[in-house]
Amino acid sequence: MTTNQAKATHPHAITDLCEEGGRLYSNALRTGRIARGEAESVPCLMEFALLHPDPDDANWLLPVSPAVALARRLNPIEHEISERRRSSIELAAAFEPFMALSAQGAAPTHSITVLEGLDRINAALDLATDQCLIEMLTVQPSARHPERRLIEALERDRTLIERGVRIRTLYQHTARYSPERLAYVDQFPNGKAEYRTIDELVERLIICDETVAFIPIRDDRQVALEIRHPGLVRYLIKVFEFIWSRAVPLTAGAPYETAPDGITDIQHSIAKLLVEGHVDEAIARRLGMNVRTCRAHIAKLASVLGSGSRAQLGYLIAQSGILQEGQQGSVVEEGNP
Repeated sequence: MTTNQAKATHPHAITDLCEEGGRLYSNALRTGRIARGEAESVPCLMEFALLHPDPDDANWLLPVSPAVALARRLNPIEHEISERRRSSIELAAAFEPFMALSAQGAAPTHSITVLEGLDRINAALDLATDQCLIEMLTVQPSARHPERRLIEALERDRTLIERGVRIRTLYQHTARYSPERLAYVDQFPNGKAEYRTIDELVERLIICDETVAFIPIRDDRQVALEIRHPGLVRYLIKVFEFIWSRAVPLTAGAPYETAPDGITDIQHSIAKLLVEGHVDEAIARRLGMNVRTCRAHIAKLASVLGSGSRAQLGYLIAQSGILQEGQQGSVVEEGNP
């Protein structure tokens, strides 16, 4: 082995002993020793204490017995296991008085857990996903996610489907115009996962097996609630089913681009939220679009209604009757929000 080859294969763990190192160590065990110069290309043998200098001749190295080498490696691991076992016993003893209180009928405190920080939120989601056996319900307001996040979600959903778990997901209509989202949905066969869209969603929701639900409680999604209270979980399932029954299957195509009054379905949705007093940023978030696109739709809406100001636009929307004429749920094959 050349010097460059040695650099390319070292360092490595002892459990991944390089091929050359394994060959030379085997030879040393068979012959009883190995020349020091021959072992220079595999420094791992000295680093892992598989060879040691011959006390009678510095030009030779002697092999350490595999049993001795293994014992040296196992001793610290076994010590760590013993320490962890001791810590677990101490933890169990520390919590024993509180377990006794819980057994006496104290109100459960784990039905709602505050999860702070993405690492803790993701760890709780991973655990719930691993334990999910029947169905996962998700409400996913449309947003552009980094490719890494989409790949992680793809692997998670594929694992669930292979385990026989049914997946139902709700997006906003704007998800129909996201190439990344459509490519993601195409990864799964019909019947294993179902996707529907609706004009407006408020916030993210994940429910696993009618047992646990997750909802964010801050706009930056750095804090979430893990809900295990049966009554609350059942209520959230009813909310999901209510929205699901009014949503459009993703495979049905896109909502009508333009209604008979010259206003698109998405603009009807924006008009409704404007009348309710929502600002542009909140409207964009609820409809799954960026603020710039939202404002472009507001400008088109103002042009159709002949509005010269934001205040007048609200009045004209209320007077025009377009909110009663909106054609929610209609679909065709083409369109662009």
